[in-house]
Amino acid sequence: MNKNQVMQAIEDTGIIVIIRGMEPAKMAKIANALVAGGIKALEVTMNSSQPLKMIEELKAFTVDTDAIVGAGTVLDAETARAAILSGAEFILGPNLNLDVIALANRYNKVVIPGVMTPTEMMTAWEAGADFLKIFPANNLGPGFIKNVQAPLGQVKLIPTGGINMDNASSYIEAGAVALGVGGGILDKELIIKEDYKALTNKVSNFCKTIKEAREKNSCC
Repeated sequence: MNKNQVMQAIEDTGIIVIIRGMEPAKMAKIANALVAGGIKALEVTMNSSQPLKMIEELKAFTVDTDAIVGAGTVLDAETARAAILSGAEFILGPNLNLDVIALANRYNKVVIPGVMTPTEMMTAWEAGADFLKIFPANNLGPGFIKNVQAPLGQVKLIPTGGINMDNASSYIEAGAVALGVGGGILDKELIIKEDYKALTNKVSNFCKTIKEAREKNSCC
């Protein structure tokens, strides 16, 4: 996929699933359940076990699908480059690092730095960020997203941290273009029991929640 297609894939379902600390042996089945439920964007955090190998394996698994694989918890340009060379199509960080933005742009990859203040948002946006990860979202809430979007409507915000089925629609209605979701989708109990059908159903319901919130925004 080219960069525009990757950006579109992230916005289509409005969810980036954060895969952190999962057993590598279960990754294929987890990924299959996520994609079957409608997920297009899979994020492997770089503080997972063997993240580069996981990116490569997920990239191979999704080659015949419209899903994309990215790297998260990217703190520096060196890590960003390693992830990109392993197949990552998008790069996320919990912080704002201008070198990471520059590196991702050099490789023509989508980059999503973590920001918290309006100053950080505009610094990242003007440096070439494609989306802005609002982190930690659970400390700020949907109201913060709505308030920021009033003067900064041009920036594309992806709240991350504490997002679940109960609050997802509130963030979308507040103006978020997508959400970063980890435990709110990747139910540990379902994965331990290897109930991947139930995981797919949960993903499908989450995607439906995002779609309904968007429809409510467009009609009101």
